[in-house]
Amino acid sequence: MKWTDVQDIAIELAEARPDTDPRYVNFVDLRNWVMALPGFDDEPERCGEKILEAIQMAWMDEMA
Repeated sequence: MKWTDVQDIAIELAEARPDTDPRYVNFVDLRNWVMALPGFDDEPERCGEKILEAIQMAWMDEMA
């Protein structure tokens, strides 16, 4: 997975952290959690606030 695989990342986060409410996750933790996902293989420098916002929003949709 790459940073641009927002939907796939959101699904993985929802499965890995079912008791976490994505509305209250700070971007530092979110970034670290994404990079720790199995199958994630992208450069940390490619991540920005807009990508993290998109991941957070997709994760919220997965939890709904």
